[in-house]
Amino acid sequence: MAGLARCVFLAAALAHLPVGAADLADTIARVKPSIVAVGTFRSTDNPQFSLRGTGFAIGDGSLIATNAHVVGDQGDAGANAAPAQWAVQARLGGRTQVLNAQVVARDPAHDLAVLRLAEGRLPALKVRPSESVREGHTVAFSGFPIGGILGFAPVTHRGIVSSITPIALPGANSRQLDARLIRQIRSGSFDIFQLDATAYPGNSGSPLFDPDTGDVIGVISMVLIKSTKESALSQPSGITYAVPSNFLLDILRANP
Repeated sequence: MAGLARCVFLAAALAHLPVGAADLADTIARVKPSIVAVGTFRSTDNPQFSLRGTGFAIGDGSLIATNAHVVGDQGDAGANAAPAQWAVQARLGGRTQVLNAQVVARDPAHDLAVLRLAEGRLPALKVRPSESVREGHTVAFSGFPIGGILGFAPVTHRGIVSSITPIALPGANSRQLDARLIRQIRSGSFDIFQLDATAYPGNSGSPLFDPDTGDVIGVISMVLIKSTKESALSQPSGITYAVPSNFLLDILRANP
């Protein structure tokens, strides 16, 4: 009887465990080594590495996917300062390292970019075509919310694809137009994943992945934040967008 009681207790305890919790924990452990902080490096700065967003290793491990706006410019070097170098901060060989990188492809219309590491390779994530993604699918993403304020350990959020919707085009007011929106108009609208999980500044470029397999199905691209970035912690909108992975696969095919 005592043995039967223990079995009943164990079955009841397992019934209350979150479905898929163990799978997600295993997936996070596989995904984290591929996540990097993307930014600039200048030896005369303090700190020398300045985080701009998140990226993740793809391809042969020497390629890093991120957002185009993350690598939009390298900042003002000043009159006497050496120019900043694109770099990523990653765990390699059991320790945190800053690795020089170069932008090799950029797709501003879909806010995607790919960098190549000058040396070293990271465990690469598999990029899966996104046609099979449906509204209601469970997803997760890992990155560096609020930049380095929370430290440089990747943070994972979980949610669902709440909507697959055409990206909004600007209104008729010409004062709302800028270079990015003009490029978007020329390239036409495209479907984007809307998520119910909240991302923050610093999550830009984070991989959106399948919690069971770790396959990348999108890239976190923009976050709607009430008022200004400074209110991200106190008044997050809870609306996050991700660019479908098909557009990243297009970049890889065009830049073998």
